[in-house]
Amino acid sequence: MQVPLSSPDITELEKNAVLEVLNTAQLSLGPKLPAFEQAVAAYTGVKYAVAVNSGTSALHLIVRALGIGEGDLVITTPFSFIASSNCFLFEKAIPVFVDIEPQTYNLDPVKVKTKIKELKEQGQKVKAILAVDVFGHPADWAELEKIAQEEDLFLIDDSCEAIGASYTSQGQTKKAGSFGDAGCFAFYPNKQITTGEGGIITTNKQNIYDLALSMRNQGRAVMGSAWLGHERLGYNYRLSDINCALGLAQMQRLPEILAKRQKVANYYLEQLQDVPGLNLPYIAPNVEISWFVFVVRLADQYTQQDRDQIMQKLRTQGVQCNNYFVPIHYQPFYQQLFGYQEGDFPITEQIAQRTIALPFFSNLTNAQIDYVVATLKNAL
Repeated sequence: MQVPLSSPDITELEKNAVLEVLNTAQLSLGPKLPAFEQAVAAYTGVKYAVAVNSGTSALHLIVRALGIGEGDLVITTPFSFIASSNCFLFEKAIPVFVDIEPQTYNLDPVKVKTKIKELKEQGQKVKAILAVDVFGHPADWAELEKIAQEEDLFLIDDSCEAIGASYTSQGQTKKAGSFGDAGCFAFYPNKQITTGEGGIITTNKQNIYDLALSMRNQGRAVMGSAWLGHERLGYNYRLSDINCALGLAQMQRLPEILAKRQKVANYYLEQLQDVPGLNLPYIAPNVEISWFVFVVRLADQYTQQDRDQIMQKLRTQGVQCNNYFVPIHYQPFYQQLFGYQEGDFPITEQIAQRTIALPFFSNLTNAQIDYVVATLKNAL
C-alpha cells in the first residue's frame, strides 16, 4: 500500500468555483479577492484581511508594516518552518531564539521573559515577539500578550498552520490569527484548506491593513492613485482571483474539513495509545487544536539515528513520513550569520531529533491508518 504524507481536500465545489473565474475576464484583482478576504476576516473575528501569494509574503508584509528593520531584535522560536525567522532577515532585523515548551512545542513565555530581561541588562531593546501556533496548537497567547503589553512590544501571531484553532483565557475564546498586532494563515496544499499557493494577513489595525494592501501591489496607493503611481516600496505579492475562488470554496467547507481531520486524528490517537516508546500529540485543556499534521515523538531512549532508520523503514513500505522540524538554528546560514550551534536550545533539539510526521489529511481512511500503524509498530 502507498500512503501519501498529505493530500488536499478538493471537491466539485472548488473545481466549479475556479472554472467560473476562468470563464470571466477578471483573473486577478477581481471580486473573488475581497470576498475571500472578508470570509477569512469574519471567520477569524478580525476587522481586516489582506490576501497574498504565500504565508511567507504575509509575514514579510507584517514585518514591514510594523516598521521592524535593520538591527531590531525579535523574539521567536527555533522550532518552526524557516519562514517565521526569514521574514526578519529580509529586513535585516535579528531573530532571537528562545526555547520551547516540551509539551506543546510552542514558544515558552517564561523563557521569553527571561531573555528580554537578559537583553535589557546588556543594554539591548527587543522590538517584537513572533509566536507560532505549532502544528495547529495555539501558543500561550494570554501570557505572550501580557509580556508584549508590559514591555511595549509588537506581537505577531503566526497561525500559518492553525486556521480554525481557538484559545480560551479567562472565559474568552478567540480564534487563532486574531492575537497580537497582526496574524497570518498559509494555504499551501498540505494545509487544512488550500488556495494552491497563498496566504493572508489578519489584523484589527487599519494602518497595518492599509500598508499591506499597498505593499502587496507594488506600493500603489490604496485609494485615489493612478495604476502606475507608487507611494512606497512594494512587491508583487498579489493573489489571483483563481486562487481566491478556490479559497472561498474551501472556506465554505472549512467546518466540514476540520471535522474530518479531527476524525482522522481521533482514530490515530485510539490506535496508537498503547504503543510503547511513543509520545502522542499533547492538547492543552484551554485550546481547540486545528489538526495540520499528526506528529508523534519517540521516547528519549531512541536516538536521532534510530528515528531516521524508522522513517526509512516506513518509506520502504510505502508510508510517506517526515521529520518536523529541523531546528532553524541548525540551518547552515543561520549558524554562519549568528554563530548558533548544537546545544543552544536543548528542548527544541531533543524534540526535533525524535519527531515523525505520519500521513495526515482529510480523506485518510481507517484502512490506510491501520496500515500506517502496523508498519510503524513493526519498524519500532
